[in-house]
Amino acid sequence: MRLTHTQAVFGMVAVTLMWSIAGVVTRHLEHARSFEVTFWRSFFTVLSLLVILPAIQGREVFAKLRHGGWPLWLSGLCWSVMFTAFMVALTMTSVASVLVTMALGPFLTALIARIAIGHRIAPRTWAAIVVAGAGIAHMYGTQIEAGRFAGTLVALCVPLAGGINWTLTQRAHAQGAEVDLVPAVLVGAVISALATLPLALPFQASGRDIGLLALLGLVQLAIPCVLAVMCARVLQAPEISLLALLEVIFGILLAWAGAGEVPRPAVLTGGALVIGALVANELVGWRKRI
Repeated sequence: MRLTHTQAVFGMVAVTLMWSIAGVVTRHLEHARSFEVTFWRSFFTVLSLLVILPAIQGREVFAKLRHGGWPLWLSGLCWSVMFTAFMVALTMTSVASVLVTMALGPFLTALIARIAIGHRIAPRTWAAIVVAGAGIAHMYGTQIEAGRFAGTLVALCVPLAGGINWTLTQRAHAQGAEVDLVPAVLVGAVISALATLPLALPFQASGRDIGLLALLGLVQLAIPCVLAVMCARVLQAPEISLLALLEVIFGILLAWAGAGEVPRPAVLTGGALVIGALVANELVGWRKRI
């Protein structure tokens, strides 16, 4: 099924809204903590994808897993780091800090692609990276004072792994190997669940916790990840980057309204620099390509 451009735009808005519920839902957990939170979300993501993927792609999805080769499995490993680091970070620091740190993704991807496969970085992107770096440095300084620096560092693993993932995918594509990111998401969820299971024991989650984490596995991860890949086949990269920023806005507002988590002023200032730099960079680049 191929979406129209308008459908893809509204689809990405829906994707960011679904992604953004993780913070507020996590704040309403009763007993589940840290790696147990990650395990249950990844576990229910696996169960959801085992139903969704065959329904969309048929039984050939399992053939893709068998014949995907090293690119698919390395992509899955990157997804597993992203899944694990994101949820662990949410249990260690504020929702706003995690989401703003994740907004560094496009810049880190540009730097990693420059180092690994020699992609040229435009001067405007270098300027945007400097501005975004200043915003993150300002935010990180206050995190040290607040004792939440470790959580923000864990959150940094998400855009780093994402940058490596997209670079691996581009390199594999250049070498003639196609990587289907949807099965790679399933591989990532399986690795994340298996890796965090020993660290999650003994289980302490209540029935309510498991219900909320099942909701995250299906609605916050499995469905939006599949939908995002479908939207990416229609939308241009700048459009996706700009629309993805809605997750930061939605996530902070939901945590504020639904869990009373008021973002610190330094996080808002640093976040404004990061998001402003990304918006300016993508809009200028988009305008030059039109």
